[in-house]
Amino acid sequence: MTEPLVVAERVEMTFAPRGIFALGKPVRAVAGVDATVARGEALGVVGESGSGKSTLGRVLLGLLAATGGAVRFDGMVLPKPGSAAWRALRARMGIVFQDPFGSLDARRTIGAQVEDGLAIHTSLSAGERRAQLTEMFVRVGLDPQRLDAYPHEFSGGQRQRLGIARALATNPDFLVADEPVSALDVSIQAQVVKLLAELRRDLGLAMLFISHDLPVVRHLCDRVIVMYLGRVMEEGPVAEVFARPSHPYTRALLSATPMLDPARRLTREILPGEPPSPSDPPSGCVFRTRCRHARPECAAAVPPLREFGSMAHRVACIRADEIN
Repeated sequence: MTEPLVVAERVEMTFAPRGIFALGKPVRAVAGVDATVARGEALGVVGESGSGKSTLGRVLLGLLAATGGAVRFDGMVLPKPGSAAWRALRARMGIVFQDPFGSLDARRTIGAQVEDGLAIHTSLSAGERRAQLTEMFVRVGLDPQRLDAYPHEFSGGQRQRLGIARALATNPDFLVADEPVSALDVSIQAQVVKLLAELRRDLGLAMLFISHDLPVVRHLCDRVIVMYLGRVMEEGPVAEVFARPSHPYTRALLSATPMLDPARRLTREILPGEPPSPSDPPSGCVFRTRCRHARPECAAAVPPLREFGSMAHRVACIRADEIN
């Protein structure tokens, strides 16, 4: 793997209760996560809703200040969100949101919105910015003649292309794509995924791709981390993790995915109940309350990620050798 561009070191993100919930318990959305994204690499992040995927993405971008651990970007500790040093780095980062319409301002032309990053982070003239917008629209498959149109004049797939154009307008090194195709029709999803793959290849982007869609992660990403209740259950090369899922949670997720290779399809595993509250997680392994392989010792301590099969493949389960 090439030199890491983004490095998360034991990152914690805890939200203090506020408002009518002020007397409640803090919510630990991310709990001691280590992760790296190399230059030009796509790292997938998968897991159920509430697993901490989106929170991790925002911490890596500096949109949220980690309450523990550290994030390094290109060797430098990520500055405090909103600081001058942080704003100077923002041109090198981009984010594509899940909702392609809600992330756009209905009152402004799409050209003006995509141009915002260039106006803030570059010294280009108005004419130069317009020329760069035209080039970016062509790159993402949109007609530059429609720069002065409004968001409601575009389809869902076109709006997500607009979101991608806006995220890439300043030529960032790192892109977080947070469920970018989940709100789109299946046929449109394939087009957007193909576009992201082409842009990543052509621009040399490092990408954090957050998704529930495992086949898309398998197609687009080099490596994957599997999160549950704020912790990493398993990580490794996509091909290896998908071919040999070693954590019971990963196996359950993959068994519920009908589009994977039928020859390697796992026996369907139904997870009982719902994930526990992140404000009151189980002791030891946070997955143990839904794991059919759990034993009393699983409650004693948080299992560390350890090598399983290869140095690049790691799993946080003390019983992985027995159940695989």
